[in-house]
Amino acid sequence: MNNGEITSTPVTRFLDEHSIPYKFFRHPGVVESLEQAAQERGQRPDQVVRSIVFRLSRGGFVMVLVAGPRQVSWPALRKALGTSRISMATETEVLQVTGYPLGAVSPFGLSQPIRVLMDKSILVEQEISVGSGLRYTTVIMQKEDFISALGQVEVGDFAE
Repeated sequence: MNNGEITSTPVTRFLDEHSIPYKFFRHPGVVESLEQAAQERGQRPDQVVRSIVFRLSRGGFVMVLVAGPRQVSWPALRKALGTSRISMATETEVLQVTGYPLGAVSPFGLSQPIRVLMDKSILVEQEISVGSGLRYTTVIMQKEDFISALGQVEVGDFAE
């Protein structure tokens, strides 16, 4: 793009390297809510994939992908992970584990491997958007391309 705009992120580089089609989208300004993000992207909130990182009590981290306004079901997540203790990763931990700031987290192009769980609610939508690794930008892609880029992930009921 022109005007010196950044359009290359670890996420877009990952998708390019794997020949995964996507559209890079830059919000016109600060994004204050999920609803605003979806509206500016021409999407409904359910089409926005949120990447949420949790810290495991025994060490390590897991990323849970959920659609839009849905919340992670803590009982379902504890059961899936076989643990009784999990907590949300701190902002610093998210940056350390993923390489991305809050609001830009993506399952692609991570700074280190992390277990990824995907809530099946994501499979409902044909077009989705997910963090690009850079705040106030996103990548918009077709569900099939998203799944192809993810590779082996665990799909289940992780949200309510």
